[in-house]
This record gives sequence, C-alpha cells and structure tokens, in this order.
Amino acid sequence: MAYDTRRAYDAGAASRAVAFDAGLRTYMLGIYNYMASALALTGIVAIAVASSPDVYMAIMGTGFRWVAILAPLGFVLALSAGINRFSKTTTQILYWLYAASVGLSLSTIFMVYTGSSIARTFFVTAAAFGGLSLYGYTTKRSLSGLGSFLIMGLIGIILASLVNLFIGSTMLQFVVSVAGVLIFAGLTAYDTQQLKQMYAANMDDETAGKLKVMGALRLYLDFLNLFMLLLQFMGSQRN
Repeated sequence: MAYDTRRAYDAGAASRAVAFDAGLRTYMLGIYNYMASALALTGIVAIAVASSPDVYMAIMGTGFRWVAILAPLGFVLALSAGINRFSKTTTQILYWLYAASVGLSLSTIFMVYTGSSIARTFFVTAAAFGGLSLYGYTTKRSLSGLGSFLIMGLIGIILASLVNLFIGSTMLQFVVSVAGVLIFAGLTAYDTQQLKQMYAANMDDETAGKLKVMGALRLYLDFLNLFMLLLQFMGSQRN
C-alpha cells in the first residue's frame, strides 16, 4: 500500500510539474511576442517618419521634437508608477504608445547612418540578444548577484554620459559605449531569469497580462539600448 501511495504521489507531482512547465513556456512566449511586436511597431514608425521629409521636419524640425524625445520617458514612468492601478487594457495601450513614440525619436538614426548598416546592426543585436536571453532562461546558476553589479554599472554609465555632455571626451564616450554593451548584455540574461522566476501558476489573467507587458518592456529596453550602443561601433554614417 505504501508503494502505491508513493506512486500516486509521484504521478501527481509529475503532472503538476508538466502543467507548470507548459504554463511557464506560454507565459514567456507571451512576453517575447509583446516585445517583438513592440520592436516591429517602433521600426515601422521610425522608417515611415524618416521616409517622409515633410513629416520628419514637422516633428524634428520644430519644437515638437522635444515631445518626441521626452514622450518615451513619460510613458515608461507612467507604466512604472501606475501598474498596480491600471487595468490590463490600459497597460497594453500605454505600452504600444510607448513603442510608437520611441519610433518617432529613432527616426533620426536614418538621417545619420545608412540603412544597410542599421539593418546589419539590428540582426547582430537580435542574434546576441537571443543567445543571452536563452542563457538566462536555461541556466541553473542564480544571476541575482550579477544583477546588483549591473545596476550599479548602469548608474555609473548614466552619470558618465551626463558628465561627457559637458567635457565632450571621445575617449570617455568610447569607454561608456563599451561598458554599456557589456552591461546590457548582462541585463538581458539577468532580466530573462528574473521574469522566469516571477511566473506563478496560480496567477489570474489580469495579473498575468500586466506582468507580460512589463516583462516585455524590460527586455525591449535591453534590446533597444544594446542596439543603439552597437550602432555606434557598427553604423556607417551617411556622407
């Protein structure tokens, strides 16, 4: 009888483990889908604005450019501050508006760099991001200690970038860019592991929906910053 009871317990535990893994995969796939869709929306808006000189000048050639530049920060702050109060639908709307607003501000890179070098950098970034995120998802090693170091490093490069606005050092800019690539590479793996650990099988649909959006936002920011930093090294400027 004891043997049969143990077998029944093992079968139940195995069934719950299978259900948990299936739910986790669906949850993470939802995050990646949100992120990929936001990147696509950002790219479409950026290309559309850059391809129309009249639209581009109406935005970037006037005082409206400050709205385009600051709007993404405003949407991120709104999402971060109101996530507990907002509904899933409101969270999604703000997320898509954020992605579109980033597209407006990124339209300027098409005026600086060639389209082929932007595309090349994007695919390199996508490959690097995919490998790093896969590592964060599959590794059994805890990256929590690395996360604290990366956050401090991120604060450091932000402060260094602000200082460099005043001194204009090419060497400092190079150091900040190299450090930034390493930091956001690490954050990609760290954030992926953190999002995986945040999954709970008993989450209601509303909570899961908002968590997917905020998770996608974290990975989107990692990808975007990695892309912009790599573009400084790989981008070919227009003549």
